[in-house]
Amino acid sequence: MPQNSAAPFDPATALAAVREHRAAAKRRRTWGRSRLTPYRAELVKLRQAGGSFADLTIWLRTKKRIKMDTSSVRRYLQKLPELAPPDKQVNEGG
Repeated sequence: MPQNSAAPFDPATALAAVREHRAAAKRRRTWGRSRLTPYRAELVKLRQAGGSFADLTIWLRTKKRIKMDTSSVRRYLQKLPELAPPDKQVNEGG
């Protein structure tokens, strides 16, 4: 009878490998990247021209085929330095 050369099954090692795989799959792969980034300049210009966040959301849906919630567009634009209120901008000379 031939000897079984394979190592015996270790359930602890198998579970550890599965859990490591699940943890890696759970990690966010797109950290710091938004679907709105390619349209940043256009969104800023539309907002500076007086467009509301709802207007920008509709523009994205109709012209760029991107479905976003209005609050997501607002959060994205509020983080941009171009649209920061004057009191939030850094004044060095003063």
